[in-house]
Amino acid sequence: MKTDNYRKRPVGWIAGAALTAMVVGVTGCSSDSDSGEKKPAADGSSADRPKEEKKDDAATPPASNTRQSSAEAAVAAWVTAIVKGQPKKACLVMAEPASGSSPAKVGSPSRCNSDDPEVRKMRENLGRFRASFSPKPPPSDPQVEVAKTPATGGKAVVPADKVTIDGKSLDKVIVSNSSGVKEGQLDVNMTSSKIDDAWYVTDFAIDIG
Repeated sequence: MKTDNYRKRPVGWIAGAALTAMVVGVTGCSSDSDSGEKKPAADGSSADRPKEEKKDDAATPPASNTRQSSAEAAVAAWVTAIVKGQPKKACLVMAEPASGSSPAKVGSPSRCNSDDPEVRKMRENLGRFRASFSPKPPPSDPQVEVAKTPATGGKAVVPADKVTIDGKSLDKVIVSNSSGVKEGQLDVNMTSSKIDDAWYVTDFAIDIG
């Protein structure tokens, strides 16, 4: 794979298809809808891959229970939900900041549980991030910690090496799940923004090269 073809691309609120394809490409996975022969995961062991969880969100927590008081808490909740295979819960701590005349859009139970095509696609894309974010063996109850990150103007950029899952840094986890990517080539950042006195994940960017 030619890593120089990859540059920083934001994921925004709905986890765009191009960024998702990049993340899935890095980990050497293919979706069930991909045409042609499927490529094996980098390690070739299906036993180590996270299993699909159907429990996600039958009872999505009310918005009052998902409001995060810090950028670190928002990123930790988001990463935890992805590793646990709970894209609806990840959605609840995501937001799209206000832009021009458009007001901010924050994840809410009605929004994240909706059948809106855009939201369904976002949930599917977040679900596909799971293979990249999951240590081996995949934890059923991941302990995610985020180092204190300075915020400026109600926004904080959290590098993946400041996020640990069961003691393993997220950047190294992604590299360990990758095909053709070495340590030092990967630059992953999550942006958290303060909206209406709560913190949300508002961007995800990956740079390989």
